[in-house]
Amino acid sequence: MNRRVAIWHWLMVVLTIPCTVALIGLLGWRLWLVARYSSRIHTSVETLPPHHVAIVLGAGVRGERPTAVLARRIEAAAQLYQAGRVAKILMSGDGGDAFYDEPAAMQSYAIELGVPAEAIVLDRDGRRTYDSCHRARAVFDVEEAVIVTQPFHLPRSLYLCETLGIRATGLAADQSRFSLRLRLIWEVREAVASAAAWWDTHIGQPLPTPAELTPIGVRHGVGRPVVRRRSAP
Repeated sequence: MNRRVAIWHWLMVVLTIPCTVALIGLLGWRLWLVARYSSRIHTSVETLPPHHVAIVLGAGVRGERPTAVLARRIEAAAQLYQAGRVAKILMSGDGGDAFYDEPAAMQSYAIELGVPAEAIVLDRDGRRTYDSCHRARAVFDVEEAVIVTQPFHLPRSLYLCETLGIRATGLAADQSRFSLRLRLIWEVREAVASAAAWWDTHIGQPLPTPAELTPIGVRHGVGRPVVRRRSAP
């Protein structure tokens, strides 16, 4: 019996050490990303300089309507456009199924909010944040952009964009309406997803193959947008 206890104790020690090291690594990498990119994250449209493109990252749909999380992102992007801070909005999400089309739902909601259809570009192959950032650069020739998503998601998104060749700034979509429990779950998930982002960009590099090029970068558009002043009521 004593030998069994000793073996069990030894196994627990052997398993605990690598798990602890991995946990410290995950948290350390996540904290580094937050510190590294915090200065590039804006919480107000008014503080953002003009850009040519805003990239809205998908976050699920129910039927033909965006989830609450995704709706907040689209609303923030619509504010960007209406304030004259961007000329184009790239809606990136999973649209590979006839019964599930994130970008189409994103576009419909943005139009409801007053964004003209001609200002919206759809990327139906943005199944992951990595895919969205890579395709924005490789397919749409975006070199500089505002990334629109919730604060918990922005450090990883900005890291991926920078690593893949996009000079990016972040606009934090509202997440205050969501419960503390849900926000804590997001943070835990982001620690793991951030490690996966490092793997993708340094080791795995599962680059999606662009089917076609659809340039919308500033070199192919109308140039940098000029801030449109709202007319007096």
